[in-house]
Amino acid sequence: MNSLKGLRIAFIAGTLGQGGAERQLFYMVKTLVEQGAYPQVLCLTKGEFWEGKLRALDVPVIWVGRVPSPFIRLIQIVRELRRHPVDIVQSQHFYTNLYAVGAARILRLREIGAIRNDSFSEIQANGQWLGRLSLLTPRTIVANSREGIRNAIKLGVPPERLFFLPNVVDTEYFQPSTKHDNRQVCLLSVGRLVKQKRIDRFLTILAKVRSAAEVPVSGLIVGDGPLRPILEQQAKALRLLPDGVEFCGQVPDVRPIYGKADILVLTSDHEGTPNVVLEAMASGLPVVATKVGGVPEVIQDGATGYLAHPQDENSMVEALLRLIHQPSLRAEMGSSARAYVERHHALQRLPLLLQELYEVILK
Repeated sequence: MNSLKGLRIAFIAGTLGQGGAERQLFYMVKTLVEQGAYPQVLCLTKGEFWEGKLRALDVPVIWVGRVPSPFIRLIQIVRELRRHPVDIVQSQHFYTNLYAVGAARILRLREIGAIRNDSFSEIQANGQWLGRLSLLTPRTIVANSREGIRNAIKLGVPPERLFFLPNVVDTEYFQPSTKHDNRQVCLLSVGRLVKQKRIDRFLTILAKVRSAAEVPVSGLIVGDGPLRPILEQQAKALRLLPDGVEFCGQVPDVRPIYGKADILVLTSDHEGTPNVVLEAMASGLPVVATKVGGVPEVIQDGATGYLAHPQDENSMVEALLRLIHQPSLRAEMGSSARAYVERHHALQRLPLLLQELYEVILK
């Protein structure tokens, strides 16, 4: 039985830019439309990457961020939801949780909050007072990693309020490509150029790997952000520019980049379940990553990639050199990574996952 048919859901999003949370929002909205539900998106920003793609699904995308005042934004959200009534108000970002809570309480609806990282870092980013309110007030919270759930419980959230909704990836859209040139190995980093992602760590590791490898190694950095000028200066100081690393900025379609790369490197200090890891694995790439957040839930150390403590750069260098010098190992791990994602994180699992979530909310 399809319990999603006819369901009316308003998603509140902080942004529709090219991030993992935003891609997951698109996957959810598309699935809901296909299942006969009626989603709408209320966003604090406008004109960003996913807005046009959502509108192409005939989904209303409403800008509610015209005024910076949170109180005025909440009033606008409530007005829009009175015009277009819904059954559930769902936050897609941690920092929009209180908008979902406020609107739902005023309109006597059910709300769902979001945990996108590891809970601790989200409270730190939003301030202790506002962060704790954002974590503790939603009557249901969806997290994309079990680590985020464990940490939320430590911070005082009752376990029965928490629901695990794993990230998914379109395994038909992201496919392995045939590598034609084994003479040079390309290491890939994908993410916003902000402190959390520690692209400075990626650059340091890349420089060490290039000096120790027996074959040519280069790097690609996909993404943009406020730290780009500082990172470019670091790359120059490490003699990685102009030939050792390329800053690609934002790209509308990352699939060709995965096709050029041989190994994904994730160097973050904290994460939930990074979308980029799932996409790379679906594209047949092994992953060398820091052991943070939900990353160990996705990467099987020694089978689909390698994990290391964030401060242990030498272990990451050693793992990368092992993969660089053994093309057959790269291929084997990449194939295992693809198979793992197909079994556990394929987009086809999402209808059932959403049915389970909303049945819990509406019972």
